[in-house]
Amino acid sequence: MNSPGRELPLGSVEIAIDQNIATLTLNSPATRNALDPALAGEVVEACDLIERRSDVGAAVVRGAGGTFCSGAVREVLAHAGEDPAEPGRFDELGVIYEAFTRIGTLRVPTVAAACGAVVGAGVNLLLATDLRIVAQDARILSGFMRIGIHPGGGHFTLLGRAAGPEAAAAIGLFGEEVSGTRARELGLAWDAVPSAQVDTRARELAARVAADPELARRALASLRGELGPPMLPWPAAVAVERGPQMWSLRRRHGSNTAG
Repeated sequence: MNSPGRELPLGSVEIAIDQNIATLTLNSPATRNALDPALAGEVVEACDLIERRSDVGAAVVRGAGGTFCSGAVREVLAHAGEDPAEPGRFDELGVIYEAFTRIGTLRVPTVAAACGAVVGAGVNLLLATDLRIVAQDARILSGFMRIGIHPGGGHFTLLGRAAGPEAAAAIGLFGEEVSGTRARELGLAWDAVPSAQVDTRARELAARVAADPELARRALASLRGELGPPMLPWPAAVAVERGPQMWSLRRRHGSNTAG
């Protein structure tokens, strides 16, 4: 058993466990915490570690350096666009999806603590958590359509579940950017606070449920089971969006190489 407060670095993902709370931090300053297969794999590994710790009753998901997650690394998207049907490239993008779907199925309650940019796949990561605390000046932007890529990872389903169809259209389809304050108004976040208070507020909420880890896990299972997905099940949404996204990546690659 690891001692309370001990940090467990995996590379670009860090875990600190203290007072029954696991804090999972994306720490890749060179890419502003953008997801690539290596970082995404570390997120999955971190979730596995958290679940094995019976003393963990909640997890806080955050990004270091003032940025939550700036999306997926562009090189990964470009690589997938070269030949979307090639198994290695198809799987490479799938690993990125697995990062936020794994957060979304983590068997302990999760709280996002989001400051700065929350872009593209970072929006999926944010909305994968059970509860979200954001900085008032956070910048939440889907961004997919702006760069000619179909959203992926169940993007519309996640937006629609949190804030309804119109907000999903405004953000995911029409490319509206929202602040943390607006995100709270829309239902994308539970609370919006000054950036210096985001981690404290997220931890305060996590502590309430983390004190009894076994109860926390059982109550979370009931909550998810009783509410259920009101729209298309998330795994099905991921599959529905996968084909159009891979097509858009191939088209984008073609347009970039044509000239």
